Amino acid sequence: MQHALEAWLRSAATRIHEQAPALTALDQAIGDGDHGINMDRGFAAIVTALDGLPPVDPGKTDVAASADLLRLVGRTLISTVGGASGPLYGTAFLRAAAALAALPVEAPPSTPAVVVTALEAAVAGIGALGKATTGEKTMLDALVPATEAARAAVDGGADTAAVLAAARDAAAAGAAATEPMLATKGRASYLGERSIGHRDPGATSSALLVDVLAGVVADADVAV
Repeated sequence: MQHALEAWLRSAATRIHEQAPALTALDQAIGDGDHGINMDRGFAAIVTALDGLPPVDPGKTDVAASADLLRLVGRTLISTVGGASGPLYGTAFLRAAAALAALPVEAPPSTPAVVVTALEAAVAGIGALGKATTGEKTMLDALVPATEAARAAVDGGADTAAVLAAARDAAAAGAAATEPMLATKGRASYLGERSIGHRDPGATSSALLVDVLAGVVADADVAV
């Protein structure tokens, strides 16, 4: 899992760099106009941190090493990403790390269940910090449906690739569904009805991250 997470983060950094202008354009319409710039900076810093990591302690379990990696990512995003995105995404990764660290060492859950546990903790952290829920034109409108779809897939016995494919599709649909919404949270809420007709940048970047994760896991060369 730790190797797949690192592959995801590096691929996500590339995709975010490519999509930074589009994410910033979305944010210019209803926010501070810097979402793509900030996310690009944050994920570039993550890659730098990954490049400087020492070899993984062979005495650590894969889940423990994954928790350490997620914790590093969370702290990096909080320290490098401006606006609300840094604390929100940073908290998501820190909560996911804590959820993995709390799993039993003996007989841990299956990998698909571990992935969903991390996702659920991440989304709960975002909701608590932002005091937000679905329907308010935020990143939760992509992430909550994604997590719910992933949980349903796990409960149905799906493997990790299928679980994340379900999450990817739900996140994409959720991000698209923010376009006709009236924003009631964050900077976009100041615009009132003028926020209608614009896709939320945070939901868009969230869906992008889930899409990259699903793609990395579906790659036959990456074991999860």
